[in-house]
Amino acid sequence: MAVGSRSAAECWRTFKLAAWLGWQMESNWADPFLFSIYSIVKPVSHSLILVVMYLVVRGQAAGGGLFAQMYVGNAFFLYVGQVLFGLTWVVIEDREFYQMFKYMYVSTPNIYWYLLGRSFAKMAIATVSVVIVLTFGRVFLRLPIHASTVDLTTFCFSMFFGMVSCIGMGIGLAGVMLVVARHGGHASEAVAGALFLLSGAVFPIDILPRLALYPAIALPTTYWLEGVRRGLLGSGMGQTMAVFSNRELIVVLAMLSLVYLILGTLTFVMCEKTAKARGLIDMHTHH
Repeated sequence: MAVGSRSAAECWRTFKLAAWLGWQMESNWADPFLFSIYSIVKPVSHSLILVVMYLVVRGQAAGGGLFAQMYVGNAFFLYVGQVLFGLTWVVIEDREFYQMFKYMYVSTPNIYWYLLGRSFAKMAIATVSVVIVLTFGRVFLRLPIHASTVDLTTFCFSMFFGMVSCIGMGIGLAGVMLVVARHGGHASEAVAGALFLLSGAVFPIDILPRLALYPAIALPTTYWLEGVRRGLLGSGMGQTMAVFSNRELIVVLAMLSLVYLILGTLTFVMCEKTAKARGLIDMHTHH
């Protein structure tokens, strides 16, 4: 019992220190004022691209309806980019550039908890961006988000299981980064792009070809984005997801998130064993 308790305490300490380190690395590259400006301008400019696209394609003013559903989905997809790309980049950055990954590996009880801590810092950064984007949309674009109509239960459960699925996929990709060279980081960008296309971030998955619709409904991110839309706006996007009630949506999301977390963890464990056997933990690929 004492050994297990000590191990759990060490893992928790590793998680906290990794989260603190990740936040420092993300926010301490510039003075606080410059970082604050960057934190506001980047997500807002990202959302304005969507506004311009909507105005050009639809020829309608931004506001409620389809635009609100697109805007909310695009805003919350920032989490996917941060966590998926962030976790894979942690391995590449610490191993290739700072050349500290091997020291982190031997000094922590389990590198898995170090990566989880770093992912928590990524989620904190993403949360700041999402709040800024939603505030901008509510104030300047008049999104129909009202405190009196928000379904907090659906939103909170969707966010929780959505983050579980993002971490699961991110951990799995981080494991792959252990056994590939630094250019493997492009794999996370490719996966994030595929998820953006298949998860219905900015358009209903109904319009996808049938062969693409099947993987779309097998992704937890599809149900997660649908859940946050329903929680904030009161309605989802498209007919495919409309067959699920809010409760059914959360149940499916919970099951898929657990599956992806298990698969991601197993992938990481297998890749970690391969990396140790081949001596790749401290690999430097200077190309």
